Amino acid sequence: MSRNETASEKTRRKPMTARELARMLGVSQSAVSRAFTPGASIAPELREKIVRFAEDVDYHPNAIASMLSKSRTNIVGIVISDMQNPFYPALIEQLSRALQRIGLQSLMFNITKGTNLEEQLSALRRYNVDAVIIISATILSGPTLRWATEGRAAILINRVAEDTELSCVICDNAEGARAIADHFHAIGRRRVAYVAGLSHTTTNRERQNAFITRVAEHGMTLSALIDGNEYSYYAGRTAAFDILARGETDAIFFANDILAAGGLDALKERGVSVPEDIAVAGFDDISMAAWPHYDLTTFRQPIDMIVDVAVAMIENGSCAPGQRPTIRRISGELVKRGSTAIVDP
Repeated sequence: MSRNETASEKTRRKPMTARELARMLGVSQSAVSRAFTPGASIAPELREKIVRFAEDVDYHPNAIASMLSKSRTNIVGIVISDMQNPFYPALIEQLSRALQRIGLQSLMFNITKGTNLEEQLSALRRYNVDAVIIISATILSGPTLRWATEGRAAILINRVAEDTELSCVICDNAEGARAIADHFHAIGRRRVAYVAGLSHTTTNRERQNAFITRVAEHGMTLSALIDGNEYSYYAGRTAAFDILARGETDAIFFANDILAAGGLDALKERGVSVPEDIAVAGFDDISMAAWPHYDLTTFRQPIDMIVDVAVAMIENGSCAPGQRPTIRRISGELVKRGSTAIVDP
């Protein structure tokens, strides 16, 4: 255990404990703990001795053990239940980086459908996290969310939970849906369809209601309203085949981009020309929306701004227990691509 020890030898060796380090130095275990705790009471000479020796033997404090003994851990729990949607990994990546910039680490809890939710969420309650961020965990009910986040700062992203008192940060879904309807009208489409992902979610309801209302205001016809039952590629394919069977549609708004990708492929398989025969739009602007194969017109969710607002709310304590919950709707941007082709005048 010297400075000359190879990297492979360090990797194979079991990490040294604080107790072992204290015994080697002839000091108390609490002295070792104070040496690695900013602001703790310890003589400067002793701190320097402990830290320097720790470097020599490649000792690193156990962060988990340390957090269990403190009231604050600087860890934020991130709860997600839909990792199949490419939008969420991109969101989580930016969110974890933003948390790191303010000195917080993230611990992810992937809640899977069809299992005992209470058992999965009990782990969240056992960990002494400072805050919880729930990312569109649609399989969790309001009471379950309240139970899981009890006594902690908590915030929802991309979902409004109407039966909880949790703060929310979401894209302005109604704004995006209206922008899609306006674009369809501007390029001369008059019989339009809407494909939902999960019809019961607030995110979908906001997009669906705003789109249908705007379509009516323009004097257009809603030719089909399809519930895909999930935000997936295959749900989009099935919905597109259903719309084709009904006929009389010249534009389709899919509730998100992964649905639209499935729908586009289904249309092309049936020999439908996009956008000449049917224009297609999605929502989110995931990376694959810009791929040449899809070239999808979509409404871009402002991930950077959503993350900044959510992290700021955690940092300033505005989503802490006892604070009045707020809903922040962030404006996005319509991105026009080849699936609708014609640019608005």
